[in-house]
Amino acid sequence: MANTDKTTEDTPKPSGKKKLVMILAIALAALIGGGAGGYFMFRPTTTKAEPEPEPGAVIVLDAITINLTGGHYLKLKLSLQATADAGEAPDGSKALDIAIGLYSNRDMAELMSNGERERSKEELKEKIVKAYTEKKTKLIMDVYFTTFVIQ
Repeated sequence: MANTDKTTEDTPKPSGKKKLVMILAIALAALIGGGAGGYFMFRPTTTKAEPEPEPGAVIVLDAITINLTGGHYLKLKLSLQATADAGEAPDGSKALDIAIGLYSNRDMAELMSNGERERSKEELKEKIVKAYTEKKTKLIMDVYFTTFVIQ
């Protein structure tokens, strides 16, 4: 009678190449998973808000007259809120030059509305703060209109 039991010789053994491929696939998955986990755990956060600088002296600038379109003009007087880091009061010439560039040849009707005046003031503030920033240190933090007369 013949032996009907299967012997170990009849069952196929996994080849050495298949074992190696499986081990490499598991190792690769572990490396990718570990790398992704490490990236998300230790990545630098970009949402850190800069602390608002401490206010320093207020610098009052002389009034200037700026030509608008249609023979009209704007009489503008600014004050600059310096930061405590500014040390001595910064020269206001850059701020006045930026204001002249921003408001020259604008339409009188455009500047008469409160919304447009506030929008243009924010634009002026951004430009002045950028112009007075040295090595990531803000020297000016705000701009105030003390006179804004259109004729």
